[in-house]
Amino acid sequence: MKKFLAIVAIAAFMTSCNDSASTKTESTTDSSTMSKDAMSDSAKGNNMVDTSSKMANDASKMADTANKMMDKAADKMDKAADKMKKGADKMKDASDKK
Repeated sequence: MKKFLAIVAIAAFMTSCNDSASTKTESTTDSSTMSKDAMSDSAKGNNMVDTSSKMANDASKMADTANKMMDKAADKMDKAADKMKKGADKMKDASDKK
């Protein structure tokens, strides 16, 4: 369950960061797109590597945060389960005494 929620959190993060807006702005012709066309292929490749490594680092940090939150939630659920067991034991003891 922890892994599932971590995957869902990462998927939500990736969905929220889609770049459909940048696709629309790149289709218009202006000086910024002309300067992008003027960049060398190696510069474009380096930029893509930097961006992908940054995204990987961000996703890793987000997964770590999600794991920490899931661990905290699991600890709280364990404590709640222990309280429920104690309450059930008290109820059982009370019914046995009758």
